[in-house]
Amino acid sequence: MVCERRRIVLNVNNFSYEVEAAPHETLLYVLREKLNFRGAKEACDGGECGACTVLMDGRPVLACLILAWDGEGRKITTVEGLAQEGKLSPLQEAFLAEGAVQCGFCTPGMLLSAQAFLDTAENPTEEEIREALAGNLCRCTGYVKAIAAVKKLAKEGREKNNGL
Repeated sequence: MVCERRRIVLNVNNFSYEVEAAPHETLLYVLREKLNFRGAKEACDGGECGACTVLMDGRPVLACLILAWDGEGRKITTVEGLAQEGKLSPLQEAFLAEGAVQCGFCTPGMLLSAQAFLDTAENPTEEEIREALAGNLCRCTGYVKAIAAVKKLAKEGREKNNGL
């Protein structure tokens, strides 16, 4: 049986990339090994840990479970796409300020899950934040500081929107 490869175009972090991919290659593999976006981590390869989380059309997905071919025509955001013009995003700054980064392995996936959540949540409760981050396993922080960072950023957003 011949493994049919084809050229696909992926929109990653607002840039188009043409890449050759086999039908069995995952989005994670193509992002990491062919496009050199190393922020999404390869860990469990079974959708259990969230280390490979990326945003697809603004929603968190596990790149180890998505075929690269299925990413064609979709807007994909990796952690590298959060920073703009060489500056960390407000969420990345909040994670640093709150000490939510320890070993860093889960951080990219957690940042993307948190960003997708903040993009839709108006006045999140701590329980809602916990639920939004639940798909990202973290062994170092116990989630306390990541939750604090998301709460802080959500509060700052409310204050800014209310003119305070």
